[in-house]
Amino acid sequence: MQPIIFLLLVPVLLILQSTALNHIVLYGIKPDFLLILVILNGFLRGTREGAFLGFLAGVIQDMAYGGYFGLNALTKMAAGYLAGLGEGRLYRDNRVIAAGLTWVCTLGAQLLFYLLLLLVDIQVPMVTALVHIILPAAFYNALVVLIIYGFYCRFCSNSPARKGEYFNP
Repeated sequence: MQPIIFLLLVPVLLILQSTALNHIVLYGIKPDFLLILVILNGFLRGTREGAFLGFLAGVIQDMAYGGYFGLNALTKMAAGYLAGLGEGRLYRDNRVIAAGLTWVCTLGAQLLFYLLLLLVDIQVPMVTALVHIILPAAFYNALVVLIIYGFYCRFCSNSPARKGEYFNP
């Protein structure tokens, strides 16, 4: 996916997530499409692009939503980098592998977000956060990836650029 398309998709997904996705909330959790986009982009493009575009998406989300600036930037950057570690090591044509990677990356991103909240002195019991937010969000994001991964791969494979063309000097 070209970075300009990625950056155009970020505000669209933020608006979609704040409006239409409120209708598909399960047990208070809704899928994080922006995190899913970052993870899939990192999985298909590698660590550098995953981390960079994850950081940009997180900064845009931080500016749009307010709150503690940088929390989303750091967590999405980490998720993009973590997903990028799977690029070249995992079989990318299998949607179950992509869903599993999404589950792991969402879990990592949510745990990092939890730790960053502790640093700014926001106390949430660990078991409550894990059982009621982190694990359901990871499963929900993985389920969404099972559904959309084929479409996303076709969309990205039609892109004229290949791995590493955007950020190599």
